Amino acid sequence: MPDGLRDTVFQFDPDRPLERAETVPSSWYFDQDVFELERQTIFDDTWQVVGRADQVAEPGSFFTADVAGEPIVVVRDEQRVLRAFYNVCRHRAARVAIEPEGRAKKLRCRYHGWTYDLTGRLRGTPEFDGVADFRREDNGLTPITVAVWGPLICVHLGKAVPSLEDYLAPLPQRTAKLELNRLHFVERRDYRLACNWKVFVDNFLDGGYHVNTIHPGLAGVIDYSHYRTEIAGQTSVQISPLKNRSQETGVSSQERAKMTPDSMSKVRTGEAAYYWWLFPNFMMNIYQGVMDTNLVLPLGTDSCRVIMDFYFAETQGAEAKSFIAQSLEVAHQIQLEDVGICEDVQRGLASRSYNTGRFSVRREAAGYHFHQLLARWLREALEPPTK
Repeated sequence: MPDGLRDTVFQFDPDRPLERAETVPSSWYFDQDVFELERQTIFDDTWQVVGRADQVAEPGSFFTADVAGEPIVVVRDEQRVLRAFYNVCRHRAARVAIEPEGRAKKLRCRYHGWTYDLTGRLRGTPEFDGVADFRREDNGLTPITVAVWGPLICVHLGKAVPSLEDYLAPLPQRTAKLELNRLHFVERRDYRLACNWKVFVDNFLDGGYHVNTIHPGLAGVIDYSHYRTEIAGQTSVQISPLKNRSQETGVSSQERAKMTPDSMSKVRTGEAAYYWWLFPNFMMNIYQGVMDTNLVLPLGTDSCRVIMDFYFAETQGAEAKSFIAQSLEVAHQIQLEDVGICEDVQRGLASRSYNTGRFSVRREAAGYHFHQLLARWLREALEPPTK
């Protein structure tokens, strides 16, 4: 253990009541040792969303992904069994699948041509005769635990693996009535941010605290006075009723247009918005007939990647396509607003003037919940084993 790491982690007290709590220290957002500890413990030992079920719907289909530096490949084998492996050849560690997704009858390393079937068994080893004590059956691809929930493919790199259903609870039960199975994937967008991955999560979990100042368009759609947060297990959900502009009385159409950007009101409709979070790094924004997901991947102490996947209930016809285009434009604008403030926060966290902050009791319970889970995970990793 690096000198001082334990002291850094134990500076934060996860057992304080919210009204007395402070945030994790700013050093957690740029300390390399903390970053490595997160990667080796949290990301190695939690269920991680890596892709979509539609990407591996047919035999031979596959996609590649990265979990905190670990390359993986997910494949549907010829018997329709879903499998996941470390995307690492057992010979010299090159990847056996290069493309982001595709179809294949076998996985072949481009370096020396070692070939694996879709069950991970080693089948071909060119010019490898005469190697003593070598058995192909002992050198297949290393498997990873994989499971499916709804449209999502998840993997777990750890040894003690809780069931995905238990880990997600109560998210599947609470979203059952939202008919997510009616939604169809339409597009993926990729963002690179100059901030620690936790800054993006903090921003998402502030209970709408930043909406009025950072997202003026969204602020005109949600009913902020009734915005609430609920916490359970490894999850939290922020719920906000949506304003029904057509039922506003005493307000002209011109005045309503000034209150809310027209494109925002057209694509963020229904009774309520649901903003779900799953520890540590996955988010779902759900509106009527629309869902976008945010997967935050750590790249370094001050950089991360955010992958957004967009789903819609209606995808056919001119009207649906126009709705989708407007919705994507709105989501992109909101994301750019979040990128700007997150990068600004990262710069401030490095200032000698800042160490910790306090939480709004009314708004930021989910943010504190995130910090508590994070701290307890890291503390457990650093605690000496009991005799």
